[in-house]
Amino acid sequence: MISAKNKALIQDYQAQSIQHKRLVAEQLEMIYEQNWFNIWVPRNYGGLELSLTEGFTLLEELAYLDGGLGWTVTLCSGANMFAGYLQPDSAKAIFSQRKVCWGGSGRVGGVANLVDGLYEISGQWQYATGAPHLTHFTLNCFIHKNGVPLLDEERNPVVRSFFVDRDNVLIHYDWDTMGLECTASHSFSIDKLSVSPSNSFTISPEHRFSSSPLFAYPFLPFAEITLLANYMGMYRRFLDLVEKYFFEKSKNEAWADKYAKDRFKLVDRKRTYLEQEIQTIYEYSAASWENFKVGQPSNDTIFQKIHLQAYTIVKEIKCSVVELYPMAGIHAAQRENELNIVFRNLFTASQHSLLNIED
Repeated sequence: MISAKNKALIQDYQAQSIQHKRLVAEQLEMIYEQNWFNIWVPRNYGGLELSLTEGFTLLEELAYLDGGLGWTVTLCSGANMFAGYLQPDSAKAIFSQRKVCWGGSGRVGGVANLVDGLYEISGQWQYATGAPHLTHFTLNCFIHKNGVPLLDEERNPVVRSFFVDRDNVLIHYDWDTMGLECTASHSFSIDKLSVSPSNSFTISPEHRFSSSPLFAYPFLPFAEITLLANYMGMYRRFLDLVEKYFFEKSKNEAWADKYAKDRFKLVDRKRTYLEQEIQTIYEYSAASWENFKVGQPSNDTIFQKIHLQAYTIVKEIKCSVVELYPMAGIHAAQRENELNIVFRNLFTASQHSLLNIED
């Protein structure tokens, strides 16, 4: 799915993007050329409109090649997917732009006060992946009307999603993490910005404007599947790098006699587990997708299996990395060594709230 030329480009610019703490121009141009930020955008808006399994395979491969770039494509393409929840005329006008890229925060970080038919937005939000190259920021707000908080039928605060042009936000360059440096997931703020109700949208199947099965798919399992692709891709890379290190160490006969057999078997067991779990998630995803395609939206059982499986896999990945990492010695502690980069990326990614395992 990814050409040899682009694979080489991804790996050639990884170190530079880490140094600059953002994707560099060469990486972004490749992404725009391949339309990877638009993998979920409907074709009639200029997107690729991939199936869930096609997208999973691509994201897993990108994460294998470079976890930071893969994470950025995953989060930004996930935000561009909101195109299917916008009024068609507006969506087509926005997503016909070659370099359109959305991103933002899923947390409620502000207030949108409805006054005289316009929403006045103020607030601050964290972790907008790809902030330096975003064309639009997405955000969630509590809704007020003339200064009074609105409540739904169950007396819960009303929350809506909005998008705004990048020129209307202040980016706070505060992303300083041990890994995923190039994702540039900075905070941003807005102060008393008035926007039209057309800048608001609701992420749910009943509010979709596209007929693609993706927009009948609930957002939570979609997000779990796409983030899981990143963990699996980075972990697959980690296993390959550890095995490569063991091959090098095996040139020393004393080390080989003492460790080689058991350590190669250990890596093989973990790789077999990973491949089995990838296949399981792939099958769940494919089954739920086909159900939506034929008009059978009852996937609750499958979604529950995806949820539990995703948590189990991420927990296993974290435990396995902790087990294997010390076996790579000081080699793995060098910041510019790829094994160290993948280690840092994995454990930074593991702090994302969606699949974070605290026990």
